[in-house]
Amino acid sequence: MNKYMISKRIKGSFLRLCAIVAPLLWGGVGGGLLTSCSDFLDILPMNEVVLENFWTEKADVTSVMNSCYESLESSDALVRMGVWGELRSDNLRGGANVPNNINEILKENLLPSNDMCNWAKFYEVINRCNTVCYYAPKVQAIDPNYTEDEMKANVAEAVALRSLAYFYLVRTFRDVPYSTQPSIDDTQTYILPATPFNDVVDSLIVDLERVKNDAVRRYYVDESSNAYVNSSRITRWAIYALLADLYLWRGEWDNAIRCCDVVIDFKRQQYQEMVERDGQVNNIDLIDSIPMILEKPVGSTRCGNAYGEIFGDGNSFESIFELYYSTRQSQTNNWVSSYYEDGRLSCPDFIAKDVATGSNTLFKRTDGRAYESTRLDNSRYSIMKYVYYTVSYSTQNVSTDKDLNLMASSSSGSGSNWIFYRLSDMILIKAEALIERNQEGDLDEAFKLIDIVNKRANDAVNGTRSSTLKASDYTDSQAAMEQLVLEERQREFLFEGKRWFDLVRFARRDGNNRRLVDLATRKLLENVNAIKIKLADPNIIYFPYSKNELKVNPLLVQNPAFTNGEDSELTR
Repeated sequence: MNKYMISKRIKGSFLRLCAIVAPLLWGGVGGGLLTSCSDFLDILPMNEVVLENFWTEKADVTSVMNSCYESLESSDALVRMGVWGELRSDNLRGGANVPNNINEILKENLLPSNDMCNWAKFYEVINRCNTVCYYAPKVQAIDPNYTEDEMKANVAEAVALRSLAYFYLVRTFRDVPYSTQPSIDDTQTYILPATPFNDVVDSLIVDLERVKNDAVRRYYVDESSNAYVNSSRITRWAIYALLADLYLWRGEWDNAIRCCDVVIDFKRQQYQEMVERDGQVNNIDLIDSIPMILEKPVGSTRCGNAYGEIFGDGNSFESIFELYYSTRQSQTNNWVSSYYEDGRLSCPDFIAKDVATGSNTLFKRTDGRAYESTRLDNSRYSIMKYVYYTVSYSTQNVSTDKDLNLMASSSSGSGSNWIFYRLSDMILIKAEALIERNQEGDLDEAFKLIDIVNKRANDAVNGTRSSTLKASDYTDSQAAMEQLVLEERQREFLFEGKRWFDLVRFARRDGNNRRLVDLATRKLLENVNAIKIKLADPNIIYFPYSKNELKVNPLLVQNPAFTNGEDSELTR
């Protein structure tokens, strides 16, 4: 059975079928599901069994568990992850043939009628996960082949995916309807008010802490060099990574550090196992005690290896959790293929221009992340991260772009995986938490962590060259260290759907939008002052609730930054 298909044994009444195949969700989400349910009813009988007869064996749980991933991998979800996490930041500018809904957001003319405000697919993920959490224990009680450990692992998996979906929602909309109960009963009402941001995050943390040790550590281990391709399903380490991020947003520095250390220690263990099994590997090495994929493997004279393994091949040694599209036919990465590869979005000049000459303010001339992520096409910098499949270049004695002798191959962006968490996330989340905790020695430790990521990118390992960062420039000042970690996150996670969320997190911590405004508006070519004034409103850094959602859910109160204009009558 295809692991991403709902079992065709699901039969029954219309509402009960929708509870599995296309779960009924609260508010306007429910209204958008009838077509999907109808599609299934065209091919499934209406008169044989009811919902309870479906949940009878382990395979039924597996089918619906896999459908949770399918919803998250859908174009509706993935494109919004890119838009919500990246589009309003200083990383992206319009390219060729920009769709109007995207262009309006780029101009900060964001209205509740924009379809990018639609959250339906994320609540579909949530409700499918809620359904697994509800029924898996019932199945385990009647199927002798479904062990308690397997059931707990499935519940942990569902809780993690549900938490990830909610995490996207609160970072985008701030306060959102929150429930962990599935919509499986016709009498249930899912018209819910919004739950405050902090309350949602606190609930997610409690849920994940409860199930983290039930999750699978590895789905398989073998004798090949690919033994660690376990990153496209939720593992214990993916849960710890998500917890670290949640704790960072919540300002619980000790807990964020603790969770990062768990994942980093596991990667050390993985590396040691590889060395014991295969001998010293030439493409991974310890950089100040943390194993990292080298940009230039031992014996090579050219960089680009780390990019190829992380973004080209995917499911690399450093990966913790990513969506898998590489050999999939039913789902494709439409964010990369439609917006990066097709050129609808581009990179602002200040990020990519004059890196090789040494005149760029973000990247040093030896920083491979600039060359791997962008390409000059006529007068515009195209986005190549996830589009390049392989890239090879030299950063020795570089003073012009020609000196790089850059060679690259591209493949269809629709087959590129999408990474949520990798080892660099853990290193930089820990660094940020140390900076904010700011106890004795924390700034020095944070600098060393940031420098590990920076050294790899600049091929400053194994004595090849000195680090491009100097501790004395930063470690005497918490503010300087904050700026450094924010800049390093921009360099490391360029175009990975994180930058706007980073700016929002710092604005929440700062208590004002000044830093966000200064950085986000660097890309603008027109209406700069007007947009700066607009972005000063602390509420406007979040998206408005969808116009359609407000119509069907009277308990939602629109974000006050969006109560004027064409949709104001909806919130009166």
